[in-house]
Amino acid sequence: MPEDGVADALLRLSAARAGGALFGAHGTVYLRDGAVVHAESPDAPSLDVLLDGTAHVAPGVLEICRLEALFDAAFFVLGPDSGPARFRPGAAHRSGPGHPVAAATVARESHRRRAMLDRVYPNPRLDGAPVRRHARPAARVTRRQRAVLRLADGVRTPSAIALALGCPAFHVLVEVRRLAAAGLVDVRPPDPDPEPLAPPPWLTAAAAPTAPPDVALLIRLRDALAAW
Repeated sequence: MPEDGVADALLRLSAARAGGALFGAHGTVYLRDGAVVHAESPDAPSLDVLLDGTAHVAPGVLEICRLEALFDAAFFVLGPDSGPARFRPGAAHRSGPGHPVAAATVARESHRRRAMLDRVYPNPRLDGAPVRRHARPAARVTRRQRAVLRLADGVRTPSAIALALGCPAFHVLVEVRRLAAAGLVDVRPPDPDPEPLAPPPWLTAAAAPTAPPDVALLIRLRDALAAW
């Protein structure tokens, strides 16, 4: 189904009660009987990262964290720049199926989150580009915003910041947009094209035009060598 975006393909597969793995440019959604049982994206921290090695988690807390990780990853997988979708019937995630979530619910939540970000500050470039803090002090910021500012070094993207903090990527996206609306962060401008390097002197000398050889001198050298 390369002609479909991932969100459209998800709803179509759900209507067909399909099971398998739906791949997009930013991750994968796993279905069972048309419902979503898992989602993963390199842009969203995994459940293990969110739990941070915590042992003996209560089942209710574990399920909340699992759903947060699912919705967090699905936000990126179902994004407008998700590219063409590919589906592998019967494929299952190695961790086994989780509690199923209706595909329509996952799609609706992704849309709600994207609309929320645009209400905070309508600049989608902030979601995937390296962000940098401004030099001026930020006195009135929350504890979470202060943590984001500390890592907004012009190299890390919001997803990288979320991974470093061990929290859902969407939470960081919200704070980045709030900080951008307050003028405290922005997107790092692209690096200027480097100037071409000057060729080394030996290459310049080799490429320079040379004077024609002195034929008479060459003849005298030849005759001298022959006589010797």
